[in-house]
Amino acid sequence: MGSSAVAAGKAILRGFVDHRGSMAEPALRIGLVGAGDNTRRRHIPGLRAVSGVELVGVANRTPESTARVAKEFAIPQQYPDWQALVADERIDAVVIGTWPNLHSEVTCAALAAGKHVLCEARMARNVAEAKLMAAAAQARPDRVAMLVPSPFGLECEAEVTQLLRDHFIGDLREVVVIGADDQFHDYTKFLHWRQDATISGVNILTLGILHETALRWVPQPTRVFAQSQMFEPVRPNPDGPGNLSVTVPDSIQALTQYANGARGIYHFSGTTLLGPGKQIHLYGSLGTIKILFGERDRVFIGRKVDSELREIGIPEERRGGWRVEAEFVGAIRGEEPVLRTDFGTGLRYMEFTEAVVESSQTGQPVILPRVE
Repeated sequence: MGSSAVAAGKAILRGFVDHRGSMAEPALRIGLVGAGDNTRRRHIPGLRAVSGVELVGVANRTPESTARVAKEFAIPQQYPDWQALVADERIDAVVIGTWPNLHSEVTCAALAAGKHVLCEARMARNVAEAKLMAAAAQARPDRVAMLVPSPFGLECEAEVTQLLRDHFIGDLREVVVIGADDQFHDYTKFLHWRQDATISGVNILTLGILHETALRWVPQPTRVFAQSQMFEPVRPNPDGPGNLSVTVPDSIQALTQYANGARGIYHFSGTTLLGPGKQIHLYGSLGTIKILFGERDRVFIGRKVDSELREIGIPEERRGGWRVEAEFVGAIRGEEPVLRTDFGTGLRYMEFTEAVVESSQTGQPVILPRVE
């Protein structure tokens, strides 16, 4: 080989070596199916913050909305529909930011096409769809299948986990999970997609997302007994004149049991004026942990010697945060596992939310896990 050919070969090699002297990762090419609020606020900035990631295309609900997203975020390729995006062999991974009614179909198609998948929560409309997603992921173990995790508790998760490992509360006795506010109290507002079961599925309000958070610290309940109420049966049609039926309850309460004999109370409402917001309480034989979710996670603890609960600071080394997009890319590159949230966890919260709805409709308790 002549000296000029050797020099050319070295120049080509240098093009694949980054500034630290190691072989650079090939660009990870990502397509967006749906570009809702969470995709715009979190996923697009989060993915662009990761080195070697390219957002190459988008397919939104309509050609007009696709064009707006492409222009706003300088995404080069616009697809006529999600099927065309998934079929594009140039795309390595798909981020699904649609409403839940499309999650299962798009996830299964993307995995079958050999794409990695990050799917927005909630996992699907029901357990049957979630199981199809889990089966599709099992059929492609070489692809990363990840759900966007609940953002609640990410900051305090490690601190609360450490308290439980240290047996701070002793034996778990009671669990309280609350998600009660006035999001849907104004009945003159248009019907929200979360109030439409054909889009939203069996998940009521923030039941699924807060149950997912609770699962980080307590086991899945073994028995659920629930009731629900719809206070206003119709809402204005967002797409035309007249009203549409509300098909998701405004309020739900559930009693839960656990394998160790502990009991739980779930209270969720979208019509609670000046309500308590989002909280999780863990009561044990020795102590109590109370977590309030808002602008930041606040953790309160107490034992018998205390006259009241006291707020604790979260040590910096145990303070978590949102890193969903970095985790997804890291998992694809084999640098880290998927911790928040895999499809198995998604199936557990889907089984719980479906059990709550079934119990509220039949007036009978539901035993978990379900026997096929």
